[in-house]
Amino acid sequence: MAAQAGLTKDAIRFYERIGLVMGRRLTNGYRDFPPEAVPRLRYVRTAQTLGFTLAEIARHGEELSRAPDAAEALSALFAEKIQVIDARMTELAALRADLTARAGTACPLRAAGRPGTA
Repeated sequence: MAAQAGLTKDAIRFYERIGLVMGRRLTNGYRDFPPEAVPRLRYVRTAQTLGFTLAEIARHGEELSRAPDAAEALSALFAEKIQVIDARMTELAALRADLTARAGTACPLRAAGRPGTA
């Protein structure tokens, strides 16, 4: 299953431990997963690649699987994620500008624009 899903056994065990995929333990100690586990694991991996955290995947996974129109629900989640990314990019641009203004100054930790403050 690890090879089919493109994951390591450790990753699958971790996903199982946090409840993203469910399996059962056989008498010989092996884990047994239902056939739908491979697509579920691929879904988790793709969602991570798109910037979703495991907590977000866990939180939204069930509602998406039950949604009558999963594509519409996913599009809404993507739109929300884009807003988060845009906000973070704005924050990072401001941070970069602040660092650029401070670089090479006599006292880089002094508050910018307020002489005499630290």
